[in-house]
Amino acid sequence: MQRLAAFAPLIALLVVVLAAAFLLTRGGERETFQTGMVGRQAPEFAMERLGGGDPVAPDALAGRAYLVNVFASWCTPCRAEHPQLMALQASGVTILGVAYKDEPADTTAFLAELGNPFSVVGMDPEGRLGLEFGVTGAPETFVVGADGVIRAAYRGPLTPEVVNTVILPALRAG
Repeated sequence: MQRLAAFAPLIALLVVVLAAAFLLTRGGERETFQTGMVGRQAPEFAMERLGGGDPVAPDALAGRAYLVNVFASWCTPCRAEHPQLMALQASGVTILGVAYKDEPADTTAFLAELGNPFSVVGMDPEGRLGLEFGVTGAPETFVVGADGVIRAAYRGPLTPEVVNTVILPALRAG
């Protein structure tokens, strides 16, 4: 009986590791989400503009649908989604970039390397705007309608399928 008791911590650890592996490898739920923000007015904000100048605020985008993309130079999935953002920008979509918990020099280098799909980039070094939008991490993308209401939200890197099934329909509706 004492031998079995000696293995109890190891068995407990194995159960925890297996449960964690199961939760991390199952798909679906982590891919898309609808935050409590969908259907609500987008938060009011004023962020420091990357490179200086007037603060970034939603007033400049009033009256037209646009995307808010939360990204960071340190975010590997942000690199993966970048071609989708470049394609959206090339097709005429207005994208407001939010550099989430990033340094201006790192953000500038990231955009210089991969291209800049954003109409304007606001700096959110402490994640305050991210909290207003309910962001849990980067990347996350929000579709804001012409009336300022959030039409859709997507957590994770954009893919062609997500752009066609979530982002573009929400932009058309907005």
